[in-house]
Amino acid sequence: MQRNEISVLMSLYKKENPAFLVDCLDSVLAQTLLPKEIVIVIDGPITSKLQQVLDEYQSKSGLLRLLPQKENKGLGYTLAIGVEACQYELVARMDTDDLMLPTRLEEQANCFNQNTDLAICGTNIEEFIEDSSNIISRRLVPESNQAIRQFSKKRNPFNHMTVMFRRSDILKVGNYQPMQGFEDYYLWARLLKAGYKAYNIQDFLVKARVGKDMYKRRGGWQYLINGVRGRIAVYHAGLGNFFDFIVTTGVHIVVSLMPNRIRARFYQEALH
Repeated sequence: MQRNEISVLMSLYKKENPAFLVDCLDSVLAQTLLPKEIVIVIDGPITSKLQQVLDEYQSKSGLLRLLPQKENKGLGYTLAIGVEACQYELVARMDTDDLMLPTRLEEQANCFNQNTDLAICGTNIEEFIEDSSNIISRRLVPESNQAIRQFSKKRNPFNHMTVMFRRSDILKVGNYQPMQGFEDYYLWARLLKAGYKAYNIQDFLVKARVGKDMYKRRGGWQYLINGVRGRIAVYHAGLGNFFDFIVTTGVHIVVSLMPNRIRARFYQEALH
């Protein structure tokens, strides 16, 4: 396998800001190790401005492969389609409003080339509002396979927009599945339970864009219900014991029902 035999995988929704998509694609095309393809699954109808951006970059780079879907079905559904469609064994996830640092793909590809039994590799992230230099928080994830397994019993051990994985391994454990808010965590749970090896690079190789209402969106009854459903699925996938499930679900319920100001402080001080 050549070092650059990599597919970048994204899911695009109509509410994305065209300017954010431009910044994202520019960061992919500025990689020190360019991918072979950028697969974008279009989750239902999109705006003419978003389509214009796609057309321009498809013409300019020739790397884009667009997979339009007739209706919006959600992230788990579109990413499953995308994984199936990717032509290369290494697949790098990316969100359409985030930014890759220039060496991201190269550093992750090196990890896979040096560790033939590695199934998934993520990185740390910096979160920003509006300007990429306006860093408001960081999310660090555990490095070693053992630490990732231990951490995964209570929380998601990867930053989703940073992961690179072996396509064949993801397909063997059932690919992405619809699980609102937990599409990635549920997949990692099945991957780790099956015994696959994992690693997180400790550098900050992705800048994740967050909105001013980020913490507000992490509360409310629907968020609470989706989270409980997701944690039930992760528990049944075999990660952690019943005590872990009770503790993490209880924390999720409390945090979901907190006033937004208190929830924001909790995330900033306890979870990052």
